[in-house]
Amino acid sequence: MSKEFDVVVVGSVNADLVVGVERRPAPGETVLGSDLATYPGGVGGNQAAAAARLGGRVGILARVGDDGHGEFLRGALADAGVRLEHLLVTPGPSGVALITVGPDGDNSIIVSPGANARLAPDDVAAARDMISSAAVVSFQLETPVPTVLAAARAAADAGARVVLNLSPPAPVPGELLALCDPLVVNEHEAAFLLGRGSEKRFETPSAMAEALLERGPRSVVITLGGDGALTADASGVVSVASPKVEVVDTTGAGDAFTAALCLRLAHGDALDEAARYAARVGAAAVRKPGAQSSYPTADDELPL
Repeated sequence: MSKEFDVVVVGSVNADLVVGVERRPAPGETVLGSDLATYPGGVGGNQAAAAARLGGRVGILARVGDDGHGEFLRGALADAGVRLEHLLVTPGPSGVALITVGPDGDNSIIVSPGANARLAPDDVAAARDMISSAAVVSFQLETPVPTVLAAARAAADAGARVVLNLSPPAPVPGELLALCDPLVVNEHEAAFLLGRGSEKRFETPSAMAEALLERGPRSVVITLGGDGALTADASGVVSVASPKVEVVDTTGAGDAFTAALCLRLAHGDALDEAARYAARVGAAAVRKPGAQSSYPTADDELPL
């Protein structure tokens, strides 16, 4: 039976405050950077915007503050085509990410959660109809884990596919891992979940993927930046290549990947097929500055 939403995102919405630097400062050091640029962001907001820009029917459950950033973020998500019935307003500041971008396009990020920390299980209960109307529900960890778990349970009970991006890495209960199909991690997040020294114990990403499956998720995707991704499930491990592009800014590229993955899974693609499409979307996103501002639309030609 067709669902009202392709993807519902339960997660964070932040204002990204971005400064370009020639190099990052050492402790106690000051360096000059570029003019400050403000972009709509947050792992949840990025995923919702990316999936909607690709033509998906997308809703979001999130919180913003009653400040100027909150108004800015609401407008950006609306412009992307995201349904906002459950974008809630909390008195106080919105979430903010402080981002430095180096000359190679790599970034360093500090997140102040703001309103994101106040997304609660009661909000999940109020949004249950929307969650139940989704083919895929996507989660991240910039909101409280009890809220994520409550929403994942609601999604699974409704027959939705649960996708968890372990970003930023944090301890999660085994019950949540068991609902994931897939668990999406980069190599750092995979190493966090597998424990200290796992980079040495598992010499290849394929070995890490197989070890992650043993932790309980139904399937796993490990993103490898410019090297693409790996998918793993009961049928085995598949390597997915990424197009080679000139990198301008990697901010939000992983979110674009996950959003595209969720959208194709909602449309019925196999996991490896969805990951191949997602790698192309992720590669497109690094060619422009910012997160949501860099995301392709359904009409854009993706790199091969």
